[in-house]
Amino acid sequence: MTSTEAVTLSVNGQQHSITVEPRTLLADALRGQLGSKGTHIGCEHGVCGACTVLVDGHPVRSCLTFAVQAEGSEIETVESLGEPDGGLNSLQRGFQRHHGLQCGFCTPGILMSLTQLFREDPSPDEERIRDQIQGHICRCTGYQQMVEAAVEESETNAKEGR
Repeated sequence: MTSTEAVTLSVNGQQHSITVEPRTLLADALRGQLGSKGTHIGCEHGVCGACTVLVDGHPVRSCLTFAVQAEGSEIETVESLGEPDGGLNSLQRGFQRHHGLQCGFCTPGILMSLTQLFREDPSPDEERIRDQIQGHICRCTGYQQMVEAAVEESETNAKEGR
């Protein structure tokens, strides 16, 4: 007999009450029970970073986090990044403009890590941007375009005083 736990999660500003086995990973709960398909599961060992989401504002590997550990937390997935009108936000448009999407599998996790960085420091330098995404593995090896997009975002933020 398998036990279950009731968990309440706030995902992208919406409250959800779900029932999970204690061993259910946050990534599986997000994708399987809450329909957040933008959270990708790559290596399932926390190495690649594709499953990165923000939990209470901090980047977390959702394939290494149990859903029950996130009880009561505010979780942000890549689906939260768009503009209210449904368009892409400025960082996402930068990725598109610089062809930083590659195959797109790792993109959600990298966007979430960069989102946290830009909240902490709206205009980080290139070294800090590279440091922020160093824990992500892009199998297309397209880091340069992602960095260019992030540098552009940083420069725009600096010009606009954000």
